[in-house]
Amino acid sequence: MRRTFSPDYKVAAVKLVTEQGYSVAQACSELGIGETALRRWIKQVQAEKQGYVLPGTKPLSPEQQRIREL
Repeated sequence: MRRTFSPDYKVAAVKLVTEQGYSVAQACSELGIGETALRRWIKQVQAEKQGYVLPGTKPLSPEQQRIREL
């Protein structure tokens, strides 16, 4: 069965790489997730920060965008 992760979990995982200096492989090993998933999450977060919505993802609501900015 496929696992699902909350948006908060995904953002925390991305921050391990983007803000705390972990390599993708290190973060995946620590979290027990696949590298492909984490790389996709990183790409999604970077796109959202630039105002883009990737195919297959939902755009953020205005409330979610405001929270992201805080």
